[in-house]
Amino acid sequence: MDIQVFTDRRARLLKAMGRGIAVIPTAPERVRNRDSHYPYRHDSYFYYLSGFAEPEACVVLVAGDAPRSLLFCREKDAEREVWDGFRHGPAAAREAFRFDEAFPIGSLDAILAELLAGQPVLHYSMGHDTDWDDRLVAALNSVRANVRNGARAPAEIRDVRVELDEMRLIKDAYEIADMRRAAAISAAAHCRAMRAAAPGRFEYEIEAELMHEFRRCGAQAPAYAPIVAGGANACILHYVGNSQSLRDGDLLLIDAGCEVDSYAADITRTFPVNGKFSPAQRDVYELVLAAQRAAIAEIAPGKPWDAPHEAAVRVLAQGMLDLKLLSGSLDGVVESGAYRRFYMHRTGHWLGMDVHDAGEYKIGGAWRPLTPGMTLTVEPGCYIRAAADVPRALWNIGVRIEDNALVTTGGCEILTDAAPISIDDIEALMAQRG
Repeated sequence: MDIQVFTDRRARLLKAMGRGIAVIPTAPERVRNRDSHYPYRHDSYFYYLSGFAEPEACVVLVAGDAPRSLLFCREKDAEREVWDGFRHGPAAAREAFRFDEAFPIGSLDAILAELLAGQPVLHYSMGHDTDWDDRLVAALNSVRANVRNGARAPAEIRDVRVELDEMRLIKDAYEIADMRRAAAISAAAHCRAMRAAAPGRFEYEIEAELMHEFRRCGAQAPAYAPIVAGGANACILHYVGNSQSLRDGDLLLIDAGCEVDSYAADITRTFPVNGKFSPAQRDVYELVLAAQRAAIAEIAPGKPWDAPHEAAVRVLAQGMLDLKLLSGSLDGVVESGAYRRFYMHRTGHWLGMDVHDAGEYKIGGAWRPLTPGMTLTVEPGCYIRAAADVPRALWNIGVRIEDNALVTTGGCEILTDAAPISIDDIEALMAQRG
């Protein structure tokens, strides 16, 4: 991505701030066990403003008549680079990422106290990280302790995420390009999984096929822990055990997407382990697919966020009545929420640097209107656990179909449409298995 994109974002935030100082730290490194760390992933807000992927770093922005952008990062250290890899160091980082100033992270506390003095507002996400909260409180108290010498601490603290969330909600051309690539790689991984699935294989074997395709195609990591759920496991919404054997006659639900240059894809496909839908599986699958199509038809500029969900719910509720899962009238089961027994989540969420991305869903108590540049998932489902009042042919059928949509001026673009979705296309792809 062009570094100018990040400098422009900082300029936008500085303008929105008016006056005051913003502090946006990156994520800490986390120990997995003993002296082994989890793979490092930077904080999304920090990276959105900086493009800087190293740990132990912080962006500080000072708004006003002479706005300044400062980066605090690790010092250059040849010995540590032998063990851990390249570090920019402040001087090279300032040049490469176009900050006005850069300093060693070890000097942050002293410099921050100086920068806070005289500022009317501190823009910071208080409560997000207790260690950083303590650090900011200490800096504020340092300023307050010097009040007799004329120092004045910010009188107000505002959540910097409020402005950043609105910025991140509308994706620019660079972000959309990354999301298209993540979607393409993720769709290819789902195709690979369909070709690999067969009775007797284990869920974790299919997970391995997904991960292989992600890395083979250049994705840095999965965007979230993949769900590979065969049979009744598909009725567990956040199943991540991925340890059971796949059985002939069961469906396999896979919810998986990769991350490319910090941007996520999020795809779910459900297909038969043996390559052929049974009549009951076909009925439930076609119902969920019809609900998704109804939801997608409601994605367009000016439509309220909730419109796709409402459309999907009505299709699903009618289908549940038709399948004898529920009784009564369509309006009755929708208004009472009876459908939630078999469809208990909403139809989508924002998507971007985070899988559940930044951005409010309501403004002033009303669902916000969709706008070109927003990206969201569309993921209706139907999860039918075994129960005495459920037709036996439908027991343990869990179906979810999820795609990623970009709102455009004329409606929406489905970024993930390379992953087969119709019954005919799924069965045709699976017929290619060796």
